[in-house]
Amino acid sequence: MMDVNELESLPAHELHERAVRYAVRHGDLGFLWDLLKMIPAAEAASGHTTESANDLSKLSALLSDAIAAGEGKLGEALRPVYIEYLRGHPDA
Repeated sequence: MMDVNELESLPAHELHERAVRYAVRHGDLGFLWDLLKMIPAAEAASGHTTESANDLSKLSALLSDAIAAGEGKLGEALRPVYIEYLRGHPDA
């Protein structure tokens, strides 16, 4: 089990991988759905307003973004989401 300081020290892509892997393994569709809903806002917050607008109208674009949601500015914008989720699942 990692404490919050250890989680904070991980890169965004590692947090993404751990959180998504745990959610998939445990069938946590609620987290995965919440993540999909947060991606457009996180993209807008990270300066990708065009992608944000496209995602709202295209599910395939949103799913593609979900796969890469641990990279770059998007990953950084979603760091708190991954950390909060992983803190709630110590065996992740």
